[in-house]
Amino acid sequence: MAEQRRDAGDGRDAGETGARRPGEALERAWDDLVATARRTVSDGLVVGTSGNVSVRVGDTVLVTPTGVPYDRLSPEDVCGVSLDGRRVLGSLVPTSELPMHLAVYRSTDARAVVHTHAVHATAVSTLVTELPLVHYMSAALGGPVRVAPYATYGTEKLAENMLRALRGRTACLLQNHGTLAHGATLDQAYDRTAQLEWMCRVWLTASSVPGRTPTLLTEEQVARAGQRLEGYGQP
Repeated sequence: MAEQRRDAGDGRDAGETGARRPGEALERAWDDLVATARRTVSDGLVVGTSGNVSVRVGDTVLVTPTGVPYDRLSPEDVCGVSLDGRRVLGSLVPTSELPMHLAVYRSTDARAVVHTHAVHATAVSTLVTELPLVHYMSAALGGPVRVAPYATYGTEKLAENMLRALRGRTACLLQNHGTLAHGATLDQAYDRTAQLEWMCRVWLTASSVPGRTPTLLTEEQVARAGQRLEGYGQP
């Protein structure tokens, strides 16, 4: 959901300021977060200030602020919260989707979360309750990608629905809303997001051919592909 809850001016809350300045590790993580957020825009996965990105460093979660275009973010705009949602860094108001991000960190060993409104993935979320197994890369996300039932953006109910859809997975679709993926790094969470959007595009393209039904893989075939994917790439 596009970030609508922007305070007067640039999203800063004049009544509350950050409790401390970030250390070097947090500064580097913030730079990486901003770069990833900007990439979601340049790659067409979000429009304007929609979507959000976060990364966990120790017990601090750095997260994009609400209502601020990513190309305007600077090192001074660092926005960090504790795992219980208390602001500990910066003066900008965190994304309204903070409940989803924190739910992931409390329930998994994830270190990064990317949420987008990718076009093809959002379209698929309105059609099915699970992305059909159109490609073996479903295995890289833990198996068939589920669709979390719709709930109003920024609510605990949406976070609950998302967690159920994520069980045993590293990504899910959010009905009539978008995507959420997590990973051990920002790069991994982003790559999983991009992979999910690509698979949704493949399924929509194949499904649009008149008189033809896409050939789908079985869960067993996807599981075998998952075994081959383990350890894929350079050591």
